[in-house]
Amino acid sequence: MSAAKPWVVILGASSGFGAAAARAYAKAGHPIFGAHMDRRNTMPAVEALIEELKGYGVDVLFHNGNAAGDEVRATALDALTEAMGDNKVGVVLHSLAFGTLRPFFDDRAIGRKHMEMTLDVMANSVVYWTQDIVKRGLFANVGRVFAMTSSGSLFVVKNYGAVSAAKSALESHIRQLALELAPLGITANGIMAGVTHTPALDKIPGADRLMAQMRERNPNKRLTTPEDVAQCLLSLSEPGTQWMTGNIIRVDGGETIAG
Repeated sequence: MSAAKPWVVILGASSGFGAAAARAYAKAGHPIFGAHMDRRNTMPAVEALIEELKGYGVDVLFHNGNAAGDEVRATALDALTEAMGDNKVGVVLHSLAFGTLRPFFDDRAIGRKHMEMTLDVMANSVVYWTQDIVKRGLFANVGRVFAMTSSGSLFVVKNYGAVSAAKSALESHIRQLALELAPLGITANGIMAGVTHTPALDKIPGADRLMAQMRERNPNKRLTTPEDVAQCLLSLSEPGTQWMTGNIIRVDGGETIAG
């Protein structure tokens, strides 16, 4: 009898990249733990996703709450530890996309509270989750940490300043995690997806224009999809990629190089 596949922990699991990754890993036989923050009106979609994942014959555990909060994280990891039994965590995917889209200067200018919240949720939380999973001894002998970044870490976009700062910090955190986790057999890489139509993108002013430009620019004449990214994540979780760490990997169909 083959050994059970390790758990995949997905932060931001209910939609977009997180949901697509959950489907891909579940299809491949991995049990799924999903942290998400959804209100009553979006919970039916989350519940449908959970049932879909269970349909692949794997264990599924979702936890609803602010994944950047210390108490929520502790409670969620308590539940995961109990559900795992003797199994381990093989992959952690950080895909939290909750931040403030405000300019730096005008009557809606961003303040300290929203700036710090954006960086805490979209960047710092990957460190805290990884720290706690390591402290609890939950990682498998070969582990993976992935974090979703974007070209917003490189380019200036109106009202995107706080999110851009968070993505830059996230990439820095990934490099530091890669350095400090290497002795434990755990890799850390950032995934820079091309422009992808997700609920998070819809919140950015001018998203329709941006998507039209990127469809024309991309050599494949289409946008990146969450499924494109999910399949790459699945491949990057294989044993043969153990020596790949500390990178920001572009998964964009050539969008960036098309210029």
